[in-house]
Amino acid sequence: MNYVSTRGQAPTLSFNEALTTGLASDGGLYVPEQWPVVSAEQMLAWRSLDYVALSVEVMALFTGDTISREDLGAMASRAYADFAHPAKAPLVQLDHNQWILELFHGPTLAFKDFALQFLGQLFDHVLLKSGERRVIVGATSGDTGSAAIEAVRGLSQVELFMLHPAGRVSDVQRRQMTTVTDANIHNIAVDGDFDDCQRLVKSMFNDAAFRDEMSLSAVNSINWARVAAQVVYYFHAALSLGAPQRTVSFAVPSGNFGNVFAGVVAREMGLPVEQFVVGSNTNDILTRFFASGTMAANEVTPSITPSMDIQVSSNFERLLFEMTGRDASTVRQWMESFSATGKFSVSADQYASLSTLFQAGSLTDEQTRAEMHRLYQQSAYLIDPHSAIGTSVARDARRPDTPMIVLATAHPAKFPDAVNSATGVHPELPSRVSHIMAAEEHFGQAPADLIFLQQHIRTVLST
Repeated sequence: MNYVSTRGQAPTLSFNEALTTGLASDGGLYVPEQWPVVSAEQMLAWRSLDYVALSVEVMALFTGDTISREDLGAMASRAYADFAHPAKAPLVQLDHNQWILELFHGPTLAFKDFALQFLGQLFDHVLLKSGERRVIVGATSGDTGSAAIEAVRGLSQVELFMLHPAGRVSDVQRRQMTTVTDANIHNIAVDGDFDDCQRLVKSMFNDAAFRDEMSLSAVNSINWARVAAQVVYYFHAALSLGAPQRTVSFAVPSGNFGNVFAGVVAREMGLPVEQFVVGSNTNDILTRFFASGTMAANEVTPSITPSMDIQVSSNFERLLFEMTGRDASTVRQWMESFSATGKFSVSADQYASLSTLFQAGSLTDEQTRAEMHRLYQQSAYLIDPHSAIGTSVARDARRPDTPMIVLATAHPAKFPDAVNSATGVHPELPSRVSHIMAAEEHFGQAPADLIFLQQHIRTVLST
């Protein structure tokens, strides 16, 4: 299994190389050279597997012969050992044909744990085998940071620098990052929004001299292995509800589009998915694209759903690559236009092809609170604000005969103020993480300046 860049001007890599490289040298994102296909018979056999065993089956299709199945099994067992629910990703039925896929039972209470716990194991395995050391830089709008830190803390071959937008993540999200004391973890609060943090990370990778000097790697969803590990829970949920004989749909609250694209990958592999419903907050660049065929960035507006306060959805590039029949030249032109002007448009035919599979909707903060209140009153189900956007857009878009699975991306206790204001209930942090609210915090502060951050990383690593 080899990997190619969405922009067509970077070397073809193996899985291990794509894992440790992260962003392609031409600024593109790596995807498999061809999609592995899973037959209906194989999916039927997978129905009997638990989550850990299923993750081995799916990941083996992407790692090829670079990692043995025995090693994958050991990594998967370690990756999911600390998940609080025995099913890892349990399904909860809300009504006749709507389900919640709870993806918040991992160590940092967010869906990012599913990918990043596995990613940490992959990095440890590959780097120990090769004897390499890597400097990982990442940007977070809230949940990626804590999940990445939990995944790589204490690893001997990795130094992690995580950028978060100062004052724009919840207290719980920030403390999950800044109370970690392992020597290889370095948190930086950036004076800016998430898009600034993401831009700085991409700029570091695009600076070839700095990338090579530091041996940079990525944990954001620009890293293909992140997306691959998320494919597993789409199969897990759909198989639980009768796939492959039964078609399903998914509703996904999304900012960076990586979580949605993992579902698109599962569909490319053969999973029968009828539609994807994409939920956004007031930073609704994805909703506006699916309504018009034009991607146009606006200013980021802070909201009660900070993980979606994004105007540059990095993973959307992978969808564009597939939509164009893997026309890297066209994707490269669009990305260059977006970088220069904050805008690009797809053709009418391309837009029509997407509209058959995707629908999208967005909620204001007031509408999000109303949905959280409605769910609690009607079902006694306490939900975080991001996932509430998912249940709302799912209800508006779902088709009566197709099960709709809403991805619940975070535990409600990660956003206690928003949940309390909507429902009157203050969600308590699970005891296994509650200590963070009294622990001492450790983090640096920096302007949204590339030169400053590069020098800061050099200084930290030299001491």
